[in-house]
Amino acid sequence: MKVIDVYRQYFEAEATYNDVARHAALVTLTATSDNGTIKYEAGVSFFPHNDPTDFSVSYDAYLSKELYSGNGRRSKKREAILLETFRAEADELSETINGKIFWERPLREAAFG
Repeated sequence: MKVIDVYRQYFEAEATYNDVARHAALVTLTATSDNGTIKYEAGVSFFPHNDPTDFSVSYDAYLSKELYSGNGRRSKKREAILLETFRAEADELSETINGKIFWERPLREAAFG
């Protein structure tokens, strides 16, 4: 099984989960390939980020959704299509815990794998 973060980025955010205020979110588009199948998953993890150097991601406020699953392998074309709707999918996940991602306020540059 091979797991790759197609896209990964940190943003300012707000949420409260398990009575802990969260001020940032790590968002990911992850590809998992295994025995001729490929799966893409959107993930959002809200974490405290209590100071500018605190990037200790706590995975208790982790939300995910499978966006695609099928036979084949990684496809740049498919990944581009998934990235077009990624923010809407991440926002939908965030709403399940009344969280908000501030897309216009990234904390780090995007990483693509």
